[in-house]
Amino acid sequence: MIMINRKWLSLVLCAGLAASMAGCGSSGNTNKEGAAGGTAEQTAGAQKEGGSKPELKTLNIWSKDDYNTYTLAKVVEEQTGYKVKYEMLPADKAMDKLNLLISSAEPYDVITITGEKAAYTDYAKMGALVDLTPLIDKYGENIKASISPESFEAMKVDGKIYAIPNRTSEFVGSSLMIRTDWLDKLGLKMPATLEELTAVLKAFKEKDPGGNGDKGAPLSIDGALATMVNVTGAFGIATGWSEVDGKLVAAPLQPGFKEYLSYAADLYKQGLLDKEFAVNKDATLKEKFTSGRVGVIPLPWYDIPGIADALTKNFPDAKYAYVPALKGKDGQAGLGMSGGFDRLTFIPKSSKHPEDAIKWINAKLDKDTFKLIAIGEEGKHFTYKDGVYSPILPLFTDERGLASNYLTGIDEKLYPVYWQARVQKDPRLFAGFTFLNSEVPAEYRISDPLALAPSLPEYSKNNASLNQMINDFAVKVIVGEESTDAVAAFIEKYNAAGGEASSKEVNEWYASVKK
Repeated sequence: MIMINRKWLSLVLCAGLAASMAGCGSSGNTNKEGAAGGTAEQTAGAQKEGGSKPELKTLNIWSKDDYNTYTLAKVVEEQTGYKVKYEMLPADKAMDKLNLLISSAEPYDVITITGEKAAYTDYAKMGALVDLTPLIDKYGENIKASISPESFEAMKVDGKIYAIPNRTSEFVGSSLMIRTDWLDKLGLKMPATLEELTAVLKAFKEKDPGGNGDKGAPLSIDGALATMVNVTGAFGIATGWSEVDGKLVAAPLQPGFKEYLSYAADLYKQGLLDKEFAVNKDATLKEKFTSGRVGVIPLPWYDIPGIADALTKNFPDAKYAYVPALKGKDGQAGLGMSGGFDRLTFIPKSSKHPEDAIKWINAKLDKDTFKLIAIGEEGKHFTYKDGVYSPILPLFTDERGLASNYLTGIDEKLYPVYWQARVQKDPRLFAGFTFLNSEVPAEYRISDPLALAPSLPEYSKNNASLNQMINDFAVKVIVGEESTDAVAAFIEKYNAAGGEASSKEVNEWYASVKK
């Protein structure tokens, strides 16, 4: 949507920014909103900073809970001395809404989005964001101590830093989940290769361990994610880009892409892949699994508790487990790892208090404050023994379950350690995470080579639409509307639509960092 609306947005944005600058003055920091009032701690914090503090207005990603009333809002206020009014983006079409808010110069002081570097880069280039470089130098002692130079380097647009990133811990996030009680019922072992997966799916279809007749399917996927996690790894495609002979090559340009499509199309043709997969949404997929209509689906580990509760409610004896990294005919296997940034926080030019906004972010990255926000108090919210943080339930979940939504930048050295407490808040979730990230051999956990790439204009401009092209084409081939022979023609269209330009840019950057 960013690309579609680029020209339109630019025009509207200029008008909005002009109005904003006229209304706020060049510094935008007149503090006319008044001082934060309230707690003794807040007052002390204000005095410590040498004056009153304005109320800050923030916009954040969607949450099921109100940011303003959740426990952490008070904790942050007490620790930083800033009273904050929190608003959130909608769950659906969040970026469309954000485009409108940015273009109308809504006076937010801090905006946090998911790791949408393309949107962030667009806003920065359009002049909609405050250059944080001088503000961090002047007010960001804790920020500089917490964020690595390589993360800041990845945030630069035309040499300037416009966002504070929350760097993602590298881990495998998803794989195929299978009903192991179905395997047990049929006397089958866990599949370890593509051939064994196919054999298991055939047995699920023919012997119907779920008792669905012709209403069920052995395997189903989300229509928006037609490149199946784990299965693509068996064809040498675990991440969107892979290094081949020293260069980064996009997934559809690799030989394994055509082979994957051929395999998936054959599953569909045999009735082993859900005939309705193309219209499946994420919720539909999960409902099919928990209602016993499907025996295998791709599933992120963080969704395990909800799935497990629903499945157990319907089938008290149901069992499930992750399929290990499947090996292809030549022994290839791989599960892609997350990387990069899961949230970006920036200050729009329309902010009335940009200096206070950076001071607030900096205050939250004080080591003690950051730990208090992230995992709470020792003995109350967590225990620490033998180097491991463990949650005290249910209070940890009740009062720190949404902590990540309040983090505007993280301590990149300590947060991965604190994070142990977060994944242990549900033993089923922890078991899934541990399997994917400890029991799957390290050589099969594949890092994203573009995770910390800097702003790449061509790549950012094209990536979303190219990924949509890939998915649309994959769906057509799998359902039989296109032949695998059409891959060559598709690659020509892909390159013409920005694939070639993106590849040139990506590899120029990759060559520069590999020197």
